[in-house]
Amino acid sequence: MIELKKNLIDILACPVCKGDLILNIEKEDANEVISGTLYCSVCNEYYPIEEGIPNMLPPDLRE
Repeated sequence: MIELKKNLIDILACPVCKGDLILNIEKEDANEVISGTLYCSVCNEYYPIEEGIPNMLPPDLRE
């Protein structure tokens, strides 16, 4: 399973406004995020994390 490392969150930015992202963890294993969301407090957009993969597409391009 591919999982998102917590320390990689520091280098991610909101694709819409380039703001910092806040990590909300729903499920984790050691230092890896399995599910949750990334939230931009600048433009109020959410980006889901599913099976360790963050969906960083802008909201208008997501299914």
